[in-house]
Amino acid sequence: MKTVYKTILAGIGATLFIDFWKFIASFFEIRSRGVLFLGRWLAYIIEGQFSHHTIVQTPSAENERFYGLFGHYFIGVIFSFLLPLLYGSKWFSKPTLLPSIMVGLVSLLPAVFIMQPLFGFGIVFSKIPDSSQHLLKVFIIHLIYAIGLYLIAIALKRIKLFNP
Repeated sequence: MKTVYKTILAGIGATLFIDFWKFIASFFEIRSRGVLFLGRWLAYIIEGQFSHHTIVQTPSAENERFYGLFGHYFIGVIFSFLLPLLYGSKWFSKPTLLPSIMVGLVSLLPAVFIMQPLFGFGIVFSKIPDSSQHLLKVFIIHLIYAIGLYLIAIALKRIKLFNP
C-alpha cells in the first residue's frame, strides 16, 4: 500500500514541478494555455464533443480552469503508476533518473498523437504554425515532469513515514 501512496505523491509532486516551471517561464513571457485547453476539452466531452476544429476557436466553458487542473493532476498521477508497474515497487527505495525519463517520454506520446489532434492542432502540432516550437515546449514540460518524478521519489525515500 505504501507504493500506492508514494506513486500518487510522486505524480502530484511531478505535476507541481510542471506548474512551478510554467510559473517561472511566465516571468520570461513564455505562456502556456495547455491546462485551459485540457479543461475546455473535458468540459465539452461532458456535452458529447470529443474533437474540435481548433480548441482555441471553441468558446470557453464554465469551470474550464477547474476541469483543466483536475485533469492535469489526474493524468500526472496516472502516468506515475508506470514507474512501479514497469520497474517494480523497489524503484521507490532506490530511484534512478532513467526510468522516470522513460515515463516522461511515454507520457509525451498521447499528448502529441492523441490530445493535440483532438484539440484541432494535428498530430505533433502539424496544423499550426511554429509546430516545432510547440513540440519543443511540450517535450520540455514532459521532461520536467520526469525530473519531478525522480526528485519527489528521492524526497519520499528520505521521509521516515514512508520507509521502515
